[in-house]
Amino acid sequence: MAAAGAAVGAVCSFSPRDCRFFAISSSDGRLRVWETANSRLQHEYVPSAHLSAACTCLAWAPPGGRQPPSKVQDGPQRKKRKSEVAEVDRQLDILAVGTAVGSILLYSTVKGELQSKLDGGHDSRVNCVRWHQDTCCLYSCSEDKHIVEWNTQTCKVKCKWKGDNSSVTSLCISPDGKMLLSAGRTIKLWDLETKEVYRHFTGHATSVSSLTFTTVKPMNENKPFDGITGLYFLSGAIHDRLLSVWQVRSDRKEKNAVMSFTVTDEPIFIDLTVSEVKEEPVKLAVVCRDGQLHLFEHILNGYCKKPLTSNCTIQIATPGNDGDSTPKPVPILAAAFCSDKQSLLLVYGNTLQPIIEKVSLNTTESHICLIRDIQKVLSLKTDVALTKVKTPVVNSDTKVLVPGIPGHSTAVKTPSSGKEKKKNKRKPGETGESIEERLEALDIDVSKVKTPGGLPQTDSFAVLLVQGLESNDAEILNRVLNTRKDNVIKNTVSRMPIHAVIPLLHELTKRLQGNPYSASLMVRWLKSVFTIHASYLSTLPDLIPQLGMLYQLMESRVKTLQKLSRLHGRLFILVTQVAASEAVQDVTEMNQTAKLVYEDESSEEEGSDDEMIADKESDENWDEDEEKEEQSDEQDMTVEKEINGDSDLEPENGSEEE
Repeated sequence: MAAAGAAVGAVCSFSPRDCRFFAISSSDGRLRVWETANSRLQHEYVPSAHLSAACTCLAWAPPGGRQPPSKVQDGPQRKKRKSEVAEVDRQLDILAVGTAVGSILLYSTVKGELQSKLDGGHDSRVNCVRWHQDTCCLYSCSEDKHIVEWNTQTCKVKCKWKGDNSSVTSLCISPDGKMLLSAGRTIKLWDLETKEVYRHFTGHATSVSSLTFTTVKPMNENKPFDGITGLYFLSGAIHDRLLSVWQVRSDRKEKNAVMSFTVTDEPIFIDLTVSEVKEEPVKLAVVCRDGQLHLFEHILNGYCKKPLTSNCTIQIATPGNDGDSTPKPVPILAAAFCSDKQSLLLVYGNTLQPIIEKVSLNTTESHICLIRDIQKVLSLKTDVALTKVKTPVVNSDTKVLVPGIPGHSTAVKTPSSGKEKKKNKRKPGETGESIEERLEALDIDVSKVKTPGGLPQTDSFAVLLVQGLESNDAEILNRVLNTRKDNVIKNTVSRMPIHAVIPLLHELTKRLQGNPYSASLMVRWLKSVFTIHASYLSTLPDLIPQLGMLYQLMESRVKTLQKLSRLHGRLFILVTQVAASEAVQDVTEMNQTAKLVYEDESSEEEGSDDEMIADKESDENWDEDEEKEEQSDEQDMTVEKEINGDSDLEPENGSEEE
């Protein structure tokens, strides 16, 4: 079975049985499930806190061991075999995802949604999760030095115990399901029933990153497997180029490794085949951090002093085009043996859009380099997806404008064929062109660049920025990027060529990791780049990996800012309370009773009489005003009636007179 491991900047795992699916979570925090037969994206899940709580480990649930007891009904089994098999197939797709904050997510690929969340077991980063093959239990280990046994039906902790004096980094369950292997720097074999240590092993100098069990057919084939005889396991550690093999013995307590395999870099993904007969060697596929794959074939038969080298090394590279570009290595992310044991599933390329390919094994050659054109494969995928888009046909008579800085006159040239290309070769005695000549060739006025004050203008800022990015000159970049004027930054970003946008973003991301003063200046440049070149950035297919580091930087800064603002608020409240209490203590109590009170009785009486008179006058005036208003209203009504012809005549009388 495929063992889960961490690829370059990602964690990944093949589904059990036939490796039909491949799950991977990269630096952007999204969980993607790919179908291995056609490299098609089957599911994509974005956790709610995918940037603050990154995915740290993955594990597929084993088939057949997690059927809830409520669904098992009484009755003859022969009539229900087909339905039970279908139920097991449906339950194949539960993924346990460990996070950096200590929680574990159970994702269902059948429903395409989060099924449940396991909380309360760990208070730190989850390093490894493993399913028990016979029960619905899940085991996890963490940086908090503990191992937790979960009941996934109730989503509660079944058992929790301390696994090591330091962080526990890896777990593995024995083939019979009775023992658990845990590792930090030392390796311990636990009895799952009693939770006691059965064996101690020496371990590695650094933290163990991968553990895998394997069994060897016993000498007496009629004797059933007792769980110990012929039991081996492999371990790989961080920054360790040796893959150690350990043997579990029941007769003596052997603590040291019995043999080791040497690889070129730290092993990040391990898969092996179990030997069915005692003469059959164990096949081992080890993917290293440098992107190479090493294949081993060896019969495990006890102690071997000398480290074993690989039988075959597989690498993948891109083809060189017409001798102008050199082949570039393509990293292998994971590998798994197919059911026939004669072919391999290779996962290579980008973690966001990997390519899955089935390759037949040929271990007669010691080194195999596969040539794969990744850009062509990805472009074919996009062409299939976008069927309505047509590429325009360009004739040889068309004129192409050379991309340059907006506002400058650019030369017009016709596209030349491959035969007419000539490389600019200087003779030994000639010297290179000066900066002035190059600027003149670009039709840029040199007098504008060299100003009397020495401070370059906006046009030359764009030229200097492009030169600094291409030559990686720190002096030029510091001179341009340390400006504080927003209008200069905005004009420079708008005048720079399109091809320099991505290198500028990489440079800004690198400088954002420095001191806060530098980061505050770089944020202004980032704002201008994203507002001005948003349409260009949205057309890039690989924008997410290009900006993945920037996302994480901004998220970590914002997360820290929230904590600092809360701390600032609490400290402000405490300081103001302390200052207020000190001010109250310093103020002396004053006697509030008056020493002399003067009362004038005559003034109060006169004031009261005047008030009464004023009130009476106001009341009389109010009545007079009301009478005048009523009289004026009656006069207005009579005038209106006379005008309308309705004065003192009712409608009936008026009609009689007519």
